[in-house]
Amino acid sequence: MKLLITGAAGFIGSNFSYYWRLRHPQDELVLLDALTYAGNYATIAPLLGEKAAFVHMDITDGAGILALFGQEGFDAVVNFAAETHVDNSITGPTVFLRTNILGTQALMEACRAYGNLRFHQVSTDEVYGDLPLDRPDLLFTEQTPIHASSPYSASKAAADLLALAYFRTYGLPVTISRCSNNYGPYQFPEKLIPLMILRALKDEALPVYGTGLNIRDWLHVDDHCRAIELILLGGAPGEVYNVGGNCERDNLTVVRTILRVLGKPESLVSFVADRAGHDLRYAIDPSKIQRELGWRPETVFEEGIERTVRWYVEHPAWWGAILDGSYRKIVS
Repeated sequence: MKLLITGAAGFIGSNFSYYWRLRHPQDELVLLDALTYAGNYATIAPLLGEKAAFVHMDITDGAGILALFGQEGFDAVVNFAAETHVDNSITGPTVFLRTNILGTQALMEACRAYGNLRFHQVSTDEVYGDLPLDRPDLLFTEQTPIHASSPYSASKAAADLLALAYFRTYGLPVTISRCSNNYGPYQFPEKLIPLMILRALKDEALPVYGTGLNIRDWLHVDDHCRAIELILLGGAPGEVYNVGGNCERDNLTVVRTILRVLGKPESLVSFVADRAGHDLRYAIDPSKIQRELGWRPETVFEEGIERTVRWYVEHPAWWGAILDGSYRKIVS
């Protein structure tokens, strides 16, 4: 199979690229990324070679995407390319709408033009909005109504609806996965876990929004990659699959866990003004993917977070280049 992986130089896209190369060494990979601030060419450079090529392109470049599809002859597309940072979507929503909606459409138009290619859209549980803290019995299912809270989640919800419309209208073989919060190696240090690890390593204050009691369902990126593999190879077109870690932790607990692993004092925690429209709780019911595809999360959070912290401790050159900006000078 020849697989196009978009957003391949980002966090989940790069992890999936490594995962697929390990599991399917016979397949050809084209790793596409616009190399915006959150994309790091150095992350995927070790993958490149005879069966893996890099393309520097924005998914909103419809003409370029069509030409690429014509040149490469893809069998399937996995779309990780997205603007994802909620805070950035609040201060500058336009790029989120352009990339997350129009970029997804450009990819699906190319899939249509070249034989209705298999297309998988990587989405987020944030399209469902949030759940109350005092109802632990409530979980997001695939039937939960869309109720986005931020420009980011609204843009992802719009892309999901567009993908399902392309399935119904054009018969495009689309699947969608909606995952909970991922963690693991190669995550850009604007996100909670890597941000807290790096600040703790430097004995800097760890900013926690509000009271720190907002709850997320944490999923190790390796488990997410395995779920996408199962969906891509065995999922039913037109279906949505929720992918969750069955691992609810409030933000303060996550931060304290990181401090404990690093042997740092909890006095480093600093509470700051809450984010506008901050969702209270995310929690996913993954029973559909468990029942239909046999997927279950395998990584215990306490073990996964220790591995993640150790990875950042052992790879200062990777995150150091991000902090000093030198990673932006590395291009294909």
